Amino acid sequence: MKPAALCCLVLLLFAPGTAAMAQTSPPAFDVAAATRFATLALDCVHKEYPNKIAHVMNGDRDAKPPRELTPAFYGCYDWHSSVHGHWLLARLVRTFPTSPFAERARAALAQSLTPAHIAGEVAYINGPGRSAFERPYGLAWLLQLCAELREWNDPQAQQWAATLTPLEGAAAARLREWLPKLTHPIRVGEHDQTAFSFGLIWDWAAAARNQAVTDLLRERIGAFYLDDKTCPIAYEPSGQDFLSPCLGEADLVRRVLPPDRFGAWLKTFLPGFPTGGTPVAGMKPAVVSDPSDPKLAHLDGLNLSRAWMLEGIVSGLPASDGRRRTLGEIARAHRDAGLRAVTGEHYEGGHWLGSFAVYLVTERGKRGRE
Repeated sequence: MKPAALCCLVLLLFAPGTAAMAQTSPPAFDVAAATRFATLALDCVHKEYPNKIAHVMNGDRDAKPPRELTPAFYGCYDWHSSVHGHWLLARLVRTFPTSPFAERARAALAQSLTPAHIAGEVAYINGPGRSAFERPYGLAWLLQLCAELREWNDPQAQQWAATLTPLEGAAAARLREWLPKLTHPIRVGEHDQTAFSFGLIWDWAAAARNQAVTDLLRERIGAFYLDDKTCPIAYEPSGQDFLSPCLGEADLVRRVLPPDRFGAWLKTFLPGFPTGGTPVAGMKPAVVSDPSDPKLAHLDGLNLSRAWMLEGIVSGLPASDGRRRTLGEIARAHRDAGLRAVTGEHYEGGHWLGSFAVYLVTERGKRGRE
């Protein structure tokens, strides 16, 4: 790309409303930044209220507080945020084992991940009428937590991984039962999106060496996505997205195709992706008008997830591909905007945005291809 074109691209990326944020860059990811993200999770993993439960009741006996319904994952406002809050703590202690927050984070994990608590979680998930509970997003994050613990060469982490095995098995079984019956992908920008969850599950299956799930996912990805063309990315984002339907799909497909085939698929799937200095319509960082609104705050998460999806896409392209540089610039703009928003000032975003930030900055999604 010519220098003048790159300059124009950067100016276009920071449209009115984002220019002020462009003046400063977020701090580097070091132990200080990790401490800030860890604190967000530590402040919520055992904070029971406020709480938004998705709870099927089968009688009066099911009218219980969250800590009794799901005794391991009752904090952080909802079940899936509690799960990936625990993942955040495991990821950061694994990354910064001697950090000031490590002891407190280990204590929080130990408090939650007990055999009795996990037995309660298994009983809950297998209860009548709960076949769709946290499917696929929360279950995928649970498997990502299991993958993190499996890969962490630490005696306590291995103990937690063993403790989680019954719940891990229940989640995997639920997904194996559901996937063959799913006749269409779910192309939304919130929790139900299949592409993002499939990526988390794919990475877990690799860590767990679960060939049956890998094979099932490969078949579903082929049936759902490999013939797709001309994704309408200019229509994105919707007003409360935290995942990009188009980029989520591309970041999933790069996991299963070699670079040359992925590059060719991407030309058909996103023909407007830039090879020069012209950014794609709809690809400027989103601006949140009210960070205290739990749905509007989703757009801060969208900037973070777009950044890691774009970085994943770039990693899947051939080294000579002309799209890599421009897509990298767009990813950095989203990364900067997203990380600035992870302040914890409002619980509506603070209870979950730290997990998205850590998934991005630790490059958890940029795992090896088959």
